[in-house]
Amino acid sequence: MKAVVWLGPRRMELQNEPEPQPQASEVILRVEAVGICGSELSGYLGQNSLRVPPLVMGHEFAGTIAAVGANVSDLAIGDRVTVNPLSGCGVCALCGMGLENLCTKRQIIGIHRPGAFAELVAAPAVSCTKLPDGLGMVAGSLAEPLGCGVRAVRIGAVGAGSRVLVLGAGTIGLMCIAATRKAGGRVTLAADPNAGRLQTATQWGAEQLCDTRADDPAEVARRLTDGLGVDVVIDAVGTDTTRRVAVRAVRPGGTVVLVGLHEAESPFEANYIVRSEIRVAGSFAYTQADFDTAVDMLVAGDVAPAASWLQERDLEECGDSFAELIDSPPAVSKIVLRP
Repeated sequence: MKAVVWLGPRRMELQNEPEPQPQASEVILRVEAVGICGSELSGYLGQNSLRVPPLVMGHEFAGTIAAVGANVSDLAIGDRVTVNPLSGCGVCALCGMGLENLCTKRQIIGIHRPGAFAELVAAPAVSCTKLPDGLGMVAGSLAEPLGCGVRAVRIGAVGAGSRVLVLGAGTIGLMCIAATRKAGGRVTLAADPNAGRLQTATQWGAEQLCDTRADDPAEVARRLTDGLGVDVVIDAVGTDTTRRVAVRAVRPGGTVVLVGLHEAESPFEANYIVRSEIRVAGSFAYTQADFDTAVDMLVAGDVAPAASWLQERDLEECGDSFAELIDSPPAVSKIVLRP
């Protein structure tokens, strides 16, 4: 089968790989759509210790079941599914608490095992969710990033009337906007240096925009709230700059949710955080409950139509697409590959 193999920093190659065979509790999917995730860009550059070459990446995907393992009874060849790529051990205390995303033995397709930048991929049967006939494969592949947005909004306790600043209008930022609105919150401000992506944020429901090349989002957020600051800031970027901005933009007693994983360490104004009782919380991936909510949102049409913000490309364009996303990010927020 054809697969794109990451061989090291800025090195991706289309190769012929052996077809995967299902273990007893697994299925084999014929990949129909697989998105490029921002976390994979750092892997592509060799800046992510979790990803070790040679590796087939790709964890945002949907496809058609091509084979089933001996112990699989609730799925059949031909079923259309999306896949939760993260699975916990199922027996530890964290998994018992419904926090399989924090399991110390968690496995992620495309990181710990071969991913979906390929024609075929193996996945645990329990990780598959059937797609209704009215939901396309590209939409199905968005369940994973939307699950991240659902999780961030849940961690931030966003509710009716919450004023939210979203830093970053890439895919995760957009998904946070969608999840915020679903929870009843207001996206008071969206910030990004890419004008095309900011316009997309408007279409998704952001009330005001901040081009970070010209303005400070923290100052704009305070101006829009009579100097108080927003209730919740979601940082979907994860740089030193965006994390500092998040702390300065949130009101006293508000919450900062850190989603982006760009910088491994960042300095914080600790005394200001203490004196302002600002809650700073991490949000990693999603639980199965978050993933299920994301699928329900996709079925309900809570995500904007893809035409204006998503671009489909052939799997053979994977390497070039990674290079473009690093060197000259396009106005579209998401690239989805079609094997």
